[in-house]
Amino acid sequence: MKSNTKQLSLLTVLLMTFTSTFAFDNTSIAYYTMGYAGIIWYVLAAILFFIPSSLMFAEYGSSLRNEAGGVFSWLANSFNIKWAFIGGFVWLASWVILIVSTVSKIWIMLSTTISGFDNTGTWRLFGLSSTATIGIFSIVFFFLVTLIATRGLGKVAKLASIGGIAAVALTVVFCLASLILLFLDGFKLASPVSLPNSFIVSPRSSYQSPSQIISFLIFAVYAYAGIEALGGVSDKMKNARRNFPLAMALGAILITAIYGFFIFLWGASANWNSVFKGTGVNLGNTTYVLMSNLGAKLGQQLQLSAAGIKTLSLLFSRFGSFTMLLSYLGSFFVIVYMQIKSFILGTPKKLWPAALPKLNKYGMPANAMWLQAIIVAVLIVLTSFGGKTATGFYNVLTLMDNLSSTLPYLFLVTAFPFFKANNRIDHSFMIFKNRPTYLAIVIVVDALLLLGVGATLSSAIIAGSYGELFLEFLGPILFGVIGYVLFKLYLRRMKQVPVKATID
Repeated sequence: MKSNTKQLSLLTVLLMTFTSTFAFDNTSIAYYTMGYAGIIWYVLAAILFFIPSSLMFAEYGSSLRNEAGGVFSWLANSFNIKWAFIGGFVWLASWVILIVSTVSKIWIMLSTTISGFDNTGTWRLFGLSSTATIGIFSIVFFFLVTLIATRGLGKVAKLASIGGIAAVALTVVFCLASLILLFLDGFKLASPVSLPNSFIVSPRSSYQSPSQIISFLIFAVYAYAGIEALGGVSDKMKNARRNFPLAMALGAILITAIYGFFIFLWGASANWNSVFKGTGVNLGNTTYVLMSNLGAKLGQQLQLSAAGIKTLSLLFSRFGSFTMLLSYLGSFFVIVYMQIKSFILGTPKKLWPAALPKLNKYGMPANAMWLQAIIVAVLIVLTSFGGKTATGFYNVLTLMDNLSSTLPYLFLVTAFPFFKANNRIDHSFMIFKNRPTYLAIVIVVDALLLLGVGATLSSAIIAGSYGELFLEFLGPILFGVIGYVLFKLYLRRMKQVPVKATID
């Protein structure tokens, strides 16, 4: 019986592109950071990064679909095993830092769900500061999640689907509430538009210099992070040569349009100066503050009483935090093991100490997952016991997350011409056929990524934020060094193999 592997339709892959890339809180962070000016950067990031890189990953995934190492296999077949291991470890670092950022922000969601607003800044445990208290909670929580995950997934998939439904519900409620508010207010924006400045200049005083504005590219590129995971489905599509690039292109246009539209919609309810200036808003609680404000503005337009307005405001903030909490929890158990399982089991076992790739009775790489838990705990201690305020703490975590998620793409994009030149690979599925064209695209995408990273570096130096800068680069550099050291150990082991084989 002949199996049919081409089951995915254009619509299915289009939806997969959307669900793996779009994140609602990216829109609130963009509005908080740049106001309406965030729209143009999201559009530029899509044109210069999202579309071309997603098509590159489509070729990677199609040609190397039978190899289990994912990103490691892509780099190994483009450069060599040394750079595959270093680049793969930097990619692994992005996931670890994502965990550090996510597990710490869960407490904002929980606090807002319970009380209606973020009061994590008042949390105290054993006389410690609020950030240290959150750090302890995060470490305990992550160890608990690791303990559960090492015993198999169980019903986590069902929880993940509930989280997905919650994320869709949040998106729909926000959109409808904002449009109703606009209609009731005679289509008058809470944040007036002044052309062209509103769409070019950030209202934030710390985002006025060219380097500071360009550093927002890190946020914009991060908004499209995760697209490399879709490269592996290209060979499973009907008429993949036409449909996969089309799905990627349509997905990019749709996601970019929604990002831009939602950033603009925040201006319907939130006057930037009154909501953000002189308040305790940070990159971690922006979404819930804006949702609370949206509920209050809607209550005013509906002419509710003062108590009714307050109730609606709390309802919106709690709904936003609760749906985000469900969404994060639904995916958390997956990101605890997904990248570890893919990377550890997809790379040569000789690269690792014998115990690391070993599976437990549930088929999970438990030793590697516990090592990850220890590294996460160390990073949480470094970020939460540094004496920062809650605002500074969450800002650093978000910047660490964004930067570490951007750097791996430098490896993947730069590797593409070498991948194309490898004649041992099956290149029957090709999107980029003209060498000068894809070389030019690689240069443009790399330049964009380097520009964003360089601007982040420059802004931190100018502001004298050397501690934050150290933490932002700590993860990728540390993991890159670890990757290089383990590769050297691998070479030493491999030199011993021929000798043993000869004796045998």
